[in-house]
Amino acid sequence: MRKRLDGLAALVAAERPDVICLQETKVQDHLFPASEIADLGYSHQAVHGMKGYNGVAILSRHPLIAPEPRDWCGRDDCRHIFAGVDSNGPLQEIEVHCLYVPAGGDIADPLKNPKFAHKLDFIDAHTHWWTARGAAGPPRFLMGDLNIAPLQSDVWSHARLKNTVTHTEIEIQRLLNMQKAGRWVDVMRWFLADDEEAFTWWSYRAADWREANKGRRLDHIWASRQAAEQVDAVHIMRDARDWAPASDHVPVTVRLKG
Repeated sequence: MRKRLDGLAALVAAERPDVICLQETKVQDHLFPASEIADLGYSHQAVHGMKGYNGVAILSRHPLIAPEPRDWCGRDDCRHIFAGVDSNGPLQEIEVHCLYVPAGGDIADPLKNPKFAHKLDFIDAHTHWWTARGAAGPPRFLMGDLNIAPLQSDVWSHARLKNTVTHTEIEIQRLLNMQKAGRWVDVMRWFLADDEEAFTWWSYRAADWREANKGRRLDHIWASRQAAEQVDAVHIMRDARDWAPASDHVPVTVRLKG
């Protein structure tokens, strides 16, 4: 986070978002650049971070209500935080979840790869939690790096990647179970046809990421049905892949009506 404040400022200048969800902040809470971010207009901050890895944060122009960090699978690894936000619109209070799902390593076998096993366990734990929570509560958004590209059009080559972590059948099915448990709507696919290419991540390995275009849609915006019906537009900020210092992910924004 501290290395990419210029990128955050560019996002703010381009989109003027009311709420920003960040993943992989990689900074302990007491070192989080709170004052610099407040100067950008986001004095309301909920952070859940650790040294060098993971970390999530919600930044808001409006007061955050009862922010709550959560840890999963018995690990204090700073992958989830949520809070209420007064939208000052038709939805009134919105519950915003910022989530960073484990990447899962390189081997798509939970028996051979503990990182992949943890990824599946993490998603299963969320599925059970959302099942228990049910549909009650305020309108919700879940935003973050879910590290899974579920549709064939979410990857540059289904045939080449179907056995690669982020696009394996077992991951996709677990993610769909979680989506169903929370009664979530995949907001990006409300605006884009299922067969339309939609990438949010391009590897650092390509000398020219645009020409190679070997992307994946790892970043997602989900909404409860009531919240999804108020969405006016979704924008994948593809050009942000060229910002310096570069990130392999680009921001995705959602705009509400009213």
